[in-house]
Order: sequence, then C-alpha cells, then structure tokens
Amino acid sequence: MDTGKDSALSHPRAAAKTGKVALPAALDAPRHDLATEHGGRIHYYADTSATGRPLVLVHSINAAPSAFEMKPLFQQYRSQRPVYAIDLPGFGHSDRSNRRYSPSLFANAIVDFLEKVVGKPCDLVAFSLGCEFAAQAALIKPELVESLVLISPTGFSARRLPTGQAAERAHRVLSVPVVNDGLFALLTSRPSIRFFYKQAFHGAIPPEMIEYAYATSHQPGAKYAPLYFLSGQLFTPNAREGVYANVAQPVLVLYDRDPNIDFHELPDFLSHHSNWRAERIAPTRGLLQWEQPAQTAAAIDRFWSIPQAA
Repeated sequence: MDTGKDSALSHPRAAAKTGKVALPAALDAPRHDLATEHGGRIHYYADTSATGRPLVLVHSINAAPSAFEMKPLFQQYRSQRPVYAIDLPGFGHSDRSNRRYSPSLFANAIVDFLEKVVGKPCDLVAFSLGCEFAAQAALIKPELVESLVLISPTGFSARRLPTGQAAERAHRVLSVPVVNDGLFALLTSRPSIRFFYKQAFHGAIPPEMIEYAYATSHQPGAKYAPLYFLSGQLFTPNAREGVYANVAQPVLVLYDRDPNIDFHELPDFLSHHSNWRAERIAPTRGLLQWEQPAQTAAAIDRFWSIPQAA
C-alpha cells in the first residue's frame, strides 16, 4: 500500500498543540507497507526510478532507530540504482505491537521483504546490530543477496553481553511498567538523545537527527522492541562464528571508533575469511554514513567494483 508523503508532518513538533508527537516520513521518497509473515506490517521507502541491481538499506537497533539513519546512503544511490530502506518491525512507521522480538524475527522480516518486494538478488547495506540480522537473512536466502556491506557491525567485540536466562531476567525487570516507562522516557528525552549522539559523532550532530529520533521514540508502542534490545535479547550469542563465519557472499566491513562496541576480534576473523574485507573510515564514531558520506560511498563503490562482488 502506497502511503504517500507526509508533507503536513514535515517537522516532529508539528502536532505539539494536540499533545501528540507527529512522525514525518524519514525519507523524501515513495512510501509503502508490506504485510509480512514474520514481522507484521513493515513500512519501507523505495526509489525504483533507476535501473540496476537493487540496494536494500537496514538500520540499527537502539531506543530510537529508523530508516532515517540510512538517509545519506539512500540519497547517494537513488539516482544510480533501485534503492529501498526499511523500518524494521517495532520501529519507525512499521508495526510496533507488544510481542516477543528476536534476532530471528528481524532476520525473517528482512527475508520476507527481499522475497515479496525486491524479488531478485540485491546488495544489502546494514548498520550496527542490523548487520547481524542482514547476515542471517543472507544465510536464509543466499540466492537473494549478492553482497553485504556492514557499517560498524556488532559481533566483533571482546565484551560479552547477557544472553539466555540472564537476558530473560533482565527483560522481566524491564517489563515492569513503572520501570520501563520511566527508563524509556529518560532514554528518549531530547537531552539523552543529544548525549548519545554526541558520543557517536566526531563532529557536529545534525539537528534533524535529534528531532527525528525524538519523534520516532514517542509513538504508541515505541518502547516494546527497545526493551528487548536493552535486555540483550536481540544480540545473537557468538554472532562471529554462529552467523558471520557462515556467510559465503562478499562482505565489506566499514568501521572506525564506536562508543558502544569495539572491533577487537575483527582482524583475526578477516585473516580466516577471504570473502571478507574491511576499510576504516576516519575520523568517525559509529555513524560514518553521516559524518563521512563521501568516503563511505567511495569505499562501497570500490567494493562493488571488485569482480567477485559484481
């Protein structure tokens, strides 16, 4: 279903007088909804005016993510090839129902999108924790993924996050309404959003990022998926060997410094997987597609120009 543009909601403060925060479109592009088997209703942006191999952009997971995180890449490539950017389940304009969110749910939602909308082999570009889900999707349907570009991917840190029963216990605590309402309100206040982005930007923070993060985190049901993230349940245990090591497609990792994750185990991994390569985009602190868009696009273009990734 094409939902058109939200021209009347061009600013997150637009509905302040009614006491409701409006959520505008993350991208100035045609918008659609897809009913998926695994993720419910997925909202996505598409510019299919150009020809070539499709490009699919996958955002990160945190308290306030959306397709807006991938805006610089969408703008960069929309005139060169068909480009899609999705709001993952629980975020943006997608279904935010109160249900169990898991790595499998996100990976299979991406697969549903690739099968039902893209319908042909594509290049996947994912960001942060979204990289784990994109890689899982490439394992589930390898014939639909030609290559992967992983921007600041999780899964290569020496620090281990809570998993299993520890993560379940953490989620039970976070599921207490008084606890999660207060915590989520604190995490998604403008000062908190500004603080977190300050850690993730080497330079100035684009004001529109703060405003969009605030708007998308103040929608009905906005807390449900992030609570699973905060409890650690959206991270795949040992993603390095359990997911990444099994990917057969060409993979490019783009990274530099990141305040939330490290890449301690990446060099050793690269030495044992010839289909993987990495390039440092500096100076950045995680959101390199925003801070160094030209460097980022140039690195991606070089990767795509390699015969095995073509």
